[in-house]
Amino acid sequence: MKRILIMVLRNLFIVPYGWIRLCYRAAHVDKYSEEDMYAFLKWIDLHANRGGNVHIDVHGRENLPEKNGFMFFPNHQGLYDVLAIIEASPRPFSVVAKKEIANIPFLKQVFACMKAYMIDREDVRQAMQVIINVTKEVKKGRNYLIFAEGTRSKNGNRVGIFKGGSFKSATKAQCPIVPVALIDSFKPFDTNTIKEVTVQVHFLEPIYYEDYKDMKTTEIAAVVQERIQNVINANV
Repeated sequence: MKRILIMVLRNLFIVPYGWIRLCYRAAHVDKYSEEDMYAFLKWIDLHANRGGNVHIDVHGRENLPEKNGFMFFPNHQGLYDVLAIIEASPRPFSVVAKKEIANIPFLKQVFACMKAYMIDREDVRQAMQVIINVTKEVKKGRNYLIFAEGTRSKNGNRVGIFKGGSFKSATKAQCPIVPVALIDSFKPFDTNTIKEVTVQVHFLEPIYYEDYKDMKTTEIAAVVQERIQNVINANV
């Protein structure tokens, strides 16, 4: 990936220091508050984005719920998605991601710092335990992000099918659902270029429990998918 290389080269004076700190924090996550850890990740993220010619264009921060204990549901375009939302979101959050990316260097350390859950889609029992754990943590006031498509769409700005099962933690926690529309988030890491790119992050109006309590998870998924695609269509 050319862009990762240029991110490193343009930040060469802080890479060793930043990498050592990241690895240390990833191995000692309980020594830091979530707010402190998130501020550190944003520091790394900002340097990487500036060095890599990536600009984050953020819309809708005012739509974030006043209280923590909500869940982001973005479309999934590529490996860069979480990094885009880290810069865009002023509020700390964690992630539920597929186990296949658990050992990718840098992402592995970032997810460790976020106390993220890696889900095994082939292991029903493990997946159910993740849902239970996330539900408990959201009820306690942590924010989470889940990619409801389950995998990258690989169709650019065309959203894939959102799966109803991805919303089980939200419905069990009875928490606000925040749709997030990502535009051109596939370009930084999934295209072979180092040209300047703008990634749009749109935080849509949240869907509160009172609005979805009588809906099936498949219906919630369809609503969130449609809202995200409509925002993407209006901004590409």
